[in-house]
Amino acid sequence: MIRIGILGSGRGSNCRAILQSIRDGKLNAKATVVISDVLDAPILEIAREFGVANAYLPPGHFRTRLEPKVEAQLVKMLQDAEVELVVLAGFMRVLKEQMLAAFPRRIVNIHPSLLPKFPGLEAWKQALAANEKWTGVTVHYVDEKIDHGDIIAQRRIPVMSDDTPESLHARIQEVEHVLYPEALERVFRKLRGS
Repeated sequence: MIRIGILGSGRGSNCRAILQSIRDGKLNAKATVVISDVLDAPILEIAREFGVANAYLPPGHFRTRLEPKVEAQLVKMLQDAEVELVVLAGFMRVLKEQMLAAFPRRIVNIHPSLLPKFPGLEAWKQALAANEKWTGVTVHYVDEKIDHGDIIAQRRIPVMSDDTPESLHARIQEVEHVLYPEALERVFRKLRGS
């Protein structure tokens, strides 16, 4: 059983999907900690609902990343929880050298586009603005570049002619909640060597 730590900054819908998959026996893992850089983030309430240890990590002064001493603290929190794989679920900060060194090829992220298209924020709005016929969801390993590392799984989603940013984002999230647990199981098999 792979021990995972989940990092998130927001509503935590992907965290809920993962914890529910574990509870339902569809995902052979144990979530040992959920950590957020936002004090009142709903993701922490979801962790409590599922009985998972959770913590708030004050992020420091930077808007898009953690201060080095804070990132070192994050590494220690994850190591203390004996985390084998770090799962990003809407974590809105870029992880730097300390995390990447502590968890090499053991940090995964989900992104609401068919990477390499539309990295960065609000990818569904980028897809609409570009008049794309298709967009999708990508689960990938995290490396030193934003929304970049090796792709684990992707799923395409049609962009409808009457889509609004809200309707497209809602359909993307439905797919995320299915694809992320499936992709994690693939990663777990590799980690177990099976």
